[in-house]
Amino acid sequence: MSEQTEHVKCLIIGSGPAGYTAAIYAARADLKPVMIQGLQPGGQLTITTEVDNFPGYPKGAHGPQMMEDFKAQAERFGTDIRWGLVTSVDFTGPVHKVIVDEKTTITADSIIIATGASAKWLGLESEQRLNGFGVSACAVCDGFFFKGQDVAIVGAGDTAAEEATYLAKLCKKVYMIVRKGEMRASKAMQHRVLNTPNIEVLYNTETKEITGGQSVDGAILVNNKGEERKIAVTGFFVAIGHTPNTAIFKDWLDLDETGYIKTIPGTSKTNRPGVFATGDAQDKVYRQAVTAAGSGCMGALDAERYLADFGVH
Repeated sequence: MSEQTEHVKCLIIGSGPAGYTAAIYAARADLKPVMIQGLQPGGQLTITTEVDNFPGYPKGAHGPQMMEDFKAQAERFGTDIRWGLVTSVDFTGPVHKVIVDEKTTITADSIIIATGASAKWLGLESEQRLNGFGVSACAVCDGFFFKGQDVAIVGAGDTAAEEATYLAKLCKKVYMIVRKGEMRASKAMQHRVLNTPNIEVLYNTETKEITGGQSVDGAILVNNKGEERKIAVTGFFVAIGHTPNTAIFKDWLDLDETGYIKTIPGTSKTNRPGVFATGDAQDKVYRQAVTAAGSGCMGALDAERYLADFGVH
């Protein structure tokens, strides 16, 4: 197939709250943005059932429907939203080159990255089957639905410790499942966990299976001696980290040791002029829909100012 090429003023790579918000602002600024949605159009919220913590939705919202609303708003102002996956980039010059689905070339005066991050999972069939029905990768997002119930959380780092103590305020009991004989979390976070009476830390323990038909009702655990035990829980949280979807940018942008794109503090600017990073691709601290949306706004405003400075009309 012959290579197709087109030039755009503003290209948004990825969707989700950051990408769609960037699109709304960029379209209203007449940047005529083109968005390549990526592998998971709408981002992580499309695998979240209820979203209760996004302002303006007093009764909560269904994650996939909320992303459809974001998309419709971006389209209303003229964003050209396309299916596709960016497979490689070339940020050599002032005009940036992007290859979509290994065949279509798009050049762009400005690029807003909104490729997000993906939660790491244990890899159990039952975990995927019950995802959204008691299994979650975000305690802050979903802990509220398990008020007064018994839950489990897998992980040993600072995020897992923080989420375990967050859940402990809401839930009757929290089992914290730690694969090794100690946590990786900082001493301060470990003390917080160990001083919370309704958290029980299960060291040297792994999850064999999450049980339940329509929703989670328990988990089968196995310790390093091969002994199994079943715990009765209605919520099962996985906090073993996230992987930012940034591999295609590694030769061009400054990334931190875990792969998050580095931005100039207080901006969405990367080390490449005209390339801006937003949402979970550059945020490993907050990782919320509302903060992603805010950074998408920053990305579009930064791109608009960049283009104005360079006289791109």
